Amino acid sequence: MFGTVVTGIGIAGSVRIRDLLNPLPSSPVEHLKLLGFVSRRFLGEVYQVKQISLQEALDNPEVHAAIISTDNQNHSESVRTFLEAGKHVLVEYPLALSVKIAHELWELAELKGKILHVEHIELLSEEYKQLKKEVSGKELVKGTLHFTGGPLDERYSGFPSFSGIARLTWLVDLFGDLTVTSATREQQEKNYFRMTVHFQTPNKRPLTWIEERAPGMKREKKINFCFKSGCLECLPVAPRSPVGLFMQDLIIFAKKLLGQIPKEELIAEKRRILLCLSLAEEIQMHCEQPSKFYS
Repeated sequence: MFGTVVTGIGIAGSVRIRDLLNPLPSSPVEHLKLLGFVSRRFLGEVYQVKQISLQEALDNPEVHAAIISTDNQNHSESVRTFLEAGKHVLVEYPLALSVKIAHELWELAELKGKILHVEHIELLSEEYKQLKKEVSGKELVKGTLHFTGGPLDERYSGFPSFSGIARLTWLVDLFGDLTVTSATREQQEKNYFRMTVHFQTPNKRPLTWIEERAPGMKREKKINFCFKSGCLECLPVAPRSPVGLFMQDLIIFAKKLLGQIPKEELIAEKRRILLCLSLAEEIQMHCEQPSKFYS
């Protein structure tokens, strides 16, 4: 059994607690034992699980793993703190708001001999799995992924290329190692922005990612992927999985703790995560220092 704590009790953290209390029968999640949760707010109990201090979680030898569900800006500090205390870590994406810090955290995990797992539930949805099947084997001519949603506070969520890394991860997973050719960000008013990123695929095909947020804007993803065989203009309809996305992610984490994931898969996953963070950082630089790229 791996004694586990959850840090951060927002929507995701609460779901983590619920899933740990009700593991999928006969799944590896049954090897995770919830020992408490950590929060900056005083909550006392959640789902009859007791609140403990951060120091208690770090010092308790029965705590083997931590699940980090805090604001994006706090991810790297929380991950580092638990790794240094000799705990395995599951963290919500993004791992860090800097690729340099992300590399440091992976090195620390390897030095400590601990699992560092970054959640990417966007790759686990039935909608995405079906999309990947439809894209597989086709030769892209050009494509666009346009995401819209409500406003975010960037002080906590980070630059849009980091807070929107789920969409970036889709594109990298579908089309391979991308190269940023340009990126701009329009901000007409306080709570509105539109970030437009242009990539080249390994086959020199153009790919565009648009991240747009404003008050009242509907949360949705629109695609237009044109292949030599035809165009895909809407996301495929797929039945909802009977197993929730966070539970699926917990199963992957537990499998890693139990040594059930092949090493080559772990290496490929780490490479993809670090590549996406590197692209996110490059996009931010393009948007914030355009003269550096276009002078």
